[in-house]
Amino acid sequence: MATLTFLGHSCWTIFDGAHTILIDPFLTGNDLAAAKPESFTRLDAIIVTHGHGDHIGDTAQIAKATGALIVSNFEIANYFGAKGLSSHPMHIGGGRQFDFGHVKLTIAHHGSSGPEGEYLGNPAGVVITMGGKKIYHAGDTGLFLDMKLIGEMYGPLDAALLPVGDNFTMGIDDAVKAVEFLKPKVAAPMHYKTFPPIDVDPNEFVAKVRAAGGRAERVDPGKTLEV
Repeated sequence: MATLTFLGHSCWTIFDGAHTILIDPFLTGNDLAAAKPESFTRLDAIIVTHGHGDHIGDTAQIAKATGALIVSNFEIANYFGAKGLSSHPMHIGGGRQFDFGHVKLTIAHHGSSGPEGEYLGNPAGVVITMGGKKIYHAGDTGLFLDMKLIGEMYGPLDAALLPVGDNFTMGIDDAVKAVEFLKPKVAAPMHYKTFPPIDVDPNEFVAKVRAAGGRAERVDPGKTLEV
């Protein structure tokens, strides 16, 4: 079993009873965040999907405090390595078995400039296997047909965490189509309401997925989803 806790925007923790990882920790400056950087005392890893500030967020501060390994694309891993932090570089299509579980990077259609505008490689989604469960975090992305391959080759997926906010990523209808492609056991929306351009109602996504015969759950910041 794995416990997924939503901390707001695209930030989640995954806990399998022995290990905890953190994804895209944008907490400082996020009024909807359900945690603070100092909330974490022990983490196995921090996964960063791309270089934008609302995903890199508090990675450096949290990694320094917890000793967590930063797992990301080659450029982002080197960016944090240059700051004296422990990191492991990967890239699109690559997979790696770590002590906490398996990480597979997938494509994502988005950007990945860094906090100061520097080039930080390609954006990614990630399929994480922990506690015998497979969780797909799409990162920031538009809809793409190869989501079918992610569901077929790396599944069956126990959960899919999908952006629904529109403007910068998929909107609700595209995310519903993504659920059709991925065929997860459950889908949860993310990347909404943090900023005015992405102020959408996640309940609409949930309702449309259910109407199409899938399962979706809204997970409010600070709440958990068991898979």
